[in-house]
Amino acid sequence: MRESHMSIPHLFTCPISLDLFKDPVTLCTGQTYDRSSIEKWLAAGNLTCPITMQKLHDPSMVPNHTLRHLIDEWLQMGNQFDPEYLATIDSLTVLKHNLESHDVTLEKKLQTLEKIRVLSEASTSRNSCLIQLRFLPLLLQLAFGKVKATLSEAEDYLKFVDVALSCALRLLPLGEMECLNMLNEESKLASFLELFEHGTDTVKISLCLLIEAISLSSETKELSAMLGKTNDLLHKVVLLVRNGSEAGIKALSALSSLQSNRENLVREGAIDGLITYIKSAERGEKNLAPMAMATLEKLLGLETAKEELINNPNGIRTIVRMVFRVSDHEGSENAVSSLMIICYDSLQAREEAIDAGILTQLLLLLQSQCNGRTKTKARMLLKLLRSKWDEDSKNV
Repeated sequence: MRESHMSIPHLFTCPISLDLFKDPVTLCTGQTYDRSSIEKWLAAGNLTCPITMQKLHDPSMVPNHTLRHLIDEWLQMGNQFDPEYLATIDSLTVLKHNLESHDVTLEKKLQTLEKIRVLSEASTSRNSCLIQLRFLPLLLQLAFGKVKATLSEAEDYLKFVDVALSCALRLLPLGEMECLNMLNEESKLASFLELFEHGTDTVKISLCLLIEAISLSSETKELSAMLGKTNDLLHKVVLLVRNGSEAGIKALSALSSLQSNRENLVREGAIDGLITYIKSAERGEKNLAPMAMATLEKLLGLETAKEELINNPNGIRTIVRMVFRVSDHEGSENAVSSLMIICYDSLQAREEAIDAGILTQLLLLLQSQCNGRTKTKARMLLKLLRSKWDEDSKNV
């Protein structure tokens, strides 16, 4: 169906020519015009945006591929195109402009973000629209791009970052992970670290969840490696873990997925942090102690990690207590595997494990409903302890 036979949606008409967009481009003010129309406007000596009348501090034009795609869909579908969908896109475009505009106050931007958060929580279809309109990179840019705020607005600024990150995390599973690579920029990373230092607890949780997403995506492996070399960041993540943060555990676990990050994590105190978390998590009903235990096992591939664990006064005893838990067997396999690694070469570790009751724990585990692989490893650990005990006795 040709556009001449249909009523053209307002969103699809150029504000200058009032005709259907042919080549939509967006100015620095966030307003979109047809390329030929805006070029004529500028050629006539005008230095402002036709709608907002703002002076154009940057005259460049960015092709609006999203709008072009929507127009193509509309032309193909004709009257079957959902008018409600168009209305949603139109309203979201207004919200996006508010966030992009340099003339909108921080307070107004915060109100806009709150609306976006409500919309993103209410409907997954709205989230698809937000992705189409490229809200994800904008939200990340707002969070790490240093929005200008006065001293009196400092509290609002942190709230602004908090909501921006919350919205971004909701969209992240639907969007392109590669937009997180903006953190490779020195200024963005500096902002990230500053927020980790001075942000609210909820901001820090969001940052940890971003680290988790970065470290588990193939599109952001280089960024994950860079974060793994940022000792100040690793130290802060470990501190969160030591204080019982589940988001911190997720971040640390994800960072340890990359082999090159592990040595730095150990150097920044990851072993002590994980042991502290697991020990304190024994008192909680539901926690991420199994994830912490799996992370600990990964790090124990390093000699420095083994040494840290053996020298930790609570290390061996804490792992032994993870071998058998009445409530569940999550983490049991990792605990057994970790003890096999640490006990193989260390008499001190074997003696501490036996003193901590590992033999009883293993026998209880073998009588439990845990899976076959865990029972096989439990038998192997018992065999190792028995054979090493015989060797140790002969050497006395």
